[in-house]
Amino acid sequence: MKHQEDRFPIMTGRKTGTGVRLRGTLAAVSGHPGALGSLGRLLQLCRMGPIDLSYVPRLLAVAFTNALSSPLRLWERTVYARAIARTPLHPSPIFVLGHWRSGTTHLQNLICQDSSLGYLTGFQAIAPGFCLMGRGRVQRLIGKMAEPRNRTRPMDRVPFSLDTPQEEELALANMTVHSFSHAFVLPRQAEAFFQRYVLMEDLPESTVNTWRDLYLQLLRKVTLASGGKRLILKNVTNTTRIPMLLDLFPDAKFVFIHRNPYDVFTSTAHLHESLLSICQLQGIGSEQVESNVLEFYPRFMRKYLADRSLIPPGNLVEIGYAELVEDPLRVLRGIYESFDLADFECVEAAFRSYLNSIRGYKKNDYDLSPGAISQINDRWGFAFDEWNYDVR
Repeated sequence: MKHQEDRFPIMTGRKTGTGVRLRGTLAAVSGHPGALGSLGRLLQLCRMGPIDLSYVPRLLAVAFTNALSSPLRLWERTVYARAIARTPLHPSPIFVLGHWRSGTTHLQNLICQDSSLGYLTGFQAIAPGFCLMGRGRVQRLIGKMAEPRNRTRPMDRVPFSLDTPQEEELALANMTVHSFSHAFVLPRQAEAFFQRYVLMEDLPESTVNTWRDLYLQLLRKVTLASGGKRLILKNVTNTTRIPMLLDLFPDAKFVFIHRNPYDVFTSTAHLHESLLSICQLQGIGSEQVESNVLEFYPRFMRKYLADRSLIPPGNLVEIGYAELVEDPLRVLRGIYESFDLADFECVEAAFRSYLNSIRGYKKNDYDLSPGAISQINDRWGFAFDEWNYDVR
């Protein structure tokens, strides 16, 4: 994708996703944060911002999945509520942190090859309300209707299935309106979602408590489904929630991954384009989306830099995406030794097997205009200094 202009256009709201129809509903909206969730929460979300008329078919499609899945969620609450509440959580989960498009997914997928660790699956992410009772026949049925035909994610061609590791924020967005994922549903309110649910600023204590309770409920479900295993969790927005995570898990382990800011910008821009085409219920101009990408990064990364000192010594490892790609086994060994995890030799074969399976994967390739480079240098310069990246 090459751009010759002085700015970096990302997408045009009027071109994305307006053709959704009720036919093939689940497949059409399976990646939407509101799909397979509560109709009440969808209505809450609708009250947070106006819905453009052109996206009403998508809204109706999402509402249809809400109604369709309502009995399943009720069944799970009835059958599993007590078991979920009694499920103990490992006191030292492993959190993968980093900005969007910095390599967090690649790192998570690698570490999840260790069978001694549990993780949130794709099915649990899109159907957290009935992921326990839905294991088996319901999951297979949803998989046939919802998984993309080429079984890859739309933004980067990374393999996707209902069994692969996924990000908790997708599940949280299904459970509550208090999630940054809804910024892709109501993109004209992106600033408010970022401030509240990424930076966690100006939130009433009741909202914080609701978020914490839902997050722990989700982790208990994942732990119960995994047979009590220690969890490896990847959620980009957790990067700015370190104080809250330490309050829940004082001995939690953290792996932070960073990437060249130029690559982060172009890849994040493409991420916005891909997610908006699936999720949005409002139109938004490319200039505003571009401005969001440029503005959110420094606030996000500075919050991490300010909070990382709260992590106890020995519980944080920082790595670069380039070194993970160049020598993944050395990086993984360092993580395992730092956190005193399982004997690395016992899991090395699984890591090698996975790396061989993705050997032919090719990253998306983008070019930056001089104007975009200038803006990144101006606004993100601190990141080049912090992690020793060359400035163009």
